[in-house]
Amino acid sequence: MRAAACHCGQLSLTCEGEPRKISQCHCSDCQRRTGSVFSIAAFFDRAAVTVSGEAGAFTRDSGSGHPVTFRFCPKCGSNLWWEPARMPDRIGVAVGAFADPGFPPPEQSVWNQDRHAWVALREGVPAFEQNPPPR
Repeated sequence: MRAAACHCGQLSLTCEGEPRKISQCHCSDCQRRTGSVFSIAAFFDRAAVTVSGEAGAFTRDSGSGHPVTFRFCPKCGSNLWWEPARMPDRIGVAVGAFADPGFPPPEQSVWNQDRHAWVALREGVPAFEQNPPPR
């Protein structure tokens, strides 16, 4: 069981089991969304995630051409999770929202065509110029 929460604590998630995939994304949209140079998402089965609190929503097309809905706390603005239409059975949770330094590392790095040149990738992590097919 893992718990993720927004900055103010009004919105939280409980995730059962291990993530199906952990992905580091360098796309310019994730850079703008996070205010950082990349995003790290842990993808859990939708049925394994329980939400507590009120969430706002913002939907946009992703780089792969499928819509994605981002859920955030309307009080503090923290972006906690997202629902990608290309993977309707999964929810992507912001790894930083777990505030767990022992959380497993990313298994892949995507949208490397937008990666800042000074960002080093962990050795042995598969890197894709765009987004690979879901697995």
